[in-house]
Amino acid sequence: MMEWRLISLLVIFFLSVGFDFHGFLFAHANPIRLELIHRDNPLLNVQVRRPKQTQLERFKELVRNDIIRHRIISYKRGQWGASTRRNDLELEASIEMPMHSGADFGTGQYFVEVKVGKPAQQFLLIADTASELTWMNCRHGCGNKCGTHKGRLLDRRRVFHADRSSSFRPVPCSSEMCKVGLADLFRSPKCPFPSTPCGYEFSYIDGSVALGFFANDTITVNLTSGRKMMLDNMLIGCTESTKGQGFQGANGVLGLGYANYTFATTAAKKFGGKFSYCLVDHLSPKNISNYLVFGGKRNHNKHSLVGNVQYTKLLLGVIPPFYVVNVSGISIGGKMLNITSDVWDVNAGGGTIIDSGTSLMLLAEPAYTPVMMALELAVSPYDRLVSDDGPFEYCFDSTKFNESLVPKLAIHFADGARFEPPVKSYIIDVAPQKKCLGFVPVSWPGTSIIGNIMQQNHLWEFDLGCHKVGFAPSSCT
Repeated sequence: MMEWRLISLLVIFFLSVGFDFHGFLFAHANPIRLELIHRDNPLLNVQVRRPKQTQLERFKELVRNDIIRHRIISYKRGQWGASTRRNDLELEASIEMPMHSGADFGTGQYFVEVKVGKPAQQFLLIADTASELTWMNCRHGCGNKCGTHKGRLLDRRRVFHADRSSSFRPVPCSSEMCKVGLADLFRSPKCPFPSTPCGYEFSYIDGSVALGFFANDTITVNLTSGRKMMLDNMLIGCTESTKGQGFQGANGVLGLGYANYTFATTAAKKFGGKFSYCLVDHLSPKNISNYLVFGGKRNHNKHSLVGNVQYTKLLLGVIPPFYVVNVSGISIGGKMLNITSDVWDVNAGGGTIIDSGTSLMLLAEPAYTPVMMALELAVSPYDRLVSDDGPFEYCFDSTKFNESLVPKLAIHFADGARFEPPVKSYIIDVAPQKKCLGFVPVSWPGTSIIGNIMQQNHLWEFDLGCHKVGFAPSSCT
């Protein structure tokens, strides 16, 4: 009797303070689902006026972004001298460079709409599996007199008005969280007063800088059941000013990297330790949606799978905050290529990461050369197109191209799993009647990257609790 009386008193207490029993009991049963918007979606062009690009111009920009992104990944690993084999300095000099953060490792390609604060303010953030921090353009300490954002940010971009959020709490610079927990997140050492917010200063590859401070606030998410849920005390960055070029197309970044305070790890802990996404073809109609899902079983995606799910080990924490996989080799047409095992060995200066912010597949030189030789032989019946202004090494006239005659490429993992991307993910359309081999070389030693174009038409499920990633062919609908 005493036990039931105690339970009754506890229930009355929790109800009196507004405790959400449904959210507590059924959070895992109702996963988060966020729509992924590709950066070329017309919705983004409403916010940022970008000149219309041809397909080839777009790929030039993608390759340029991938090169810059890889350079910062190399810097993170202490491989600052690593670069692409081709004359990428000339490529970069010929095109205006966007801002690239040392925190998010590049601009990324997919965006999500996220609501921050109480009451919620909505923002368009880059979904980046290499970013350690969720941050947005922000104003604080100016009350109702807040004007436009400092720095070269377009007026159309939204700014988080932190003073309007009742749940916004800056992290004090004197706190243990600032001095220890955030020490590796470009934290500023300045602390003039104990209550001064814990600042950060992100340096960008083109000399630009983003300055702001860390805080905790509420992020509101949609559950697959149709309900909304508030994630309280989420670490965010309040970027108050930028110097240099504006951040391309978004209001900030959604941190999906593997680190202590990223949105991915924090949300995954609340929803079964998993998150997943499925990327449709980058040339698909713009009204087709991709989704980023946290928690739940794969049943909500089961109807779209067109093959069996395979799993391979995730080497988490080896190259933080990246998702490292243990590749053992690459085959083309069922024949394993002669690639030294050091290319796939993190301890030997190699290794492979899965990255949503890189577009193409970047291969370290000892892997790039045999892959290109094998595929060049496969497409040799078609007339080669030589061009000095293109970002790819090998292109050809695709007028009479027959995809079924191309030997299939497969990436083999050390535990037996095998990833076979569709041919269109590595022999790509860059212009009418023109296809190219969609690989970018990286000097050795260097990190190889499986980018988002190679990941398309597959479901990817990151199980952070079990340190594994699952993948399967999917229509992603």
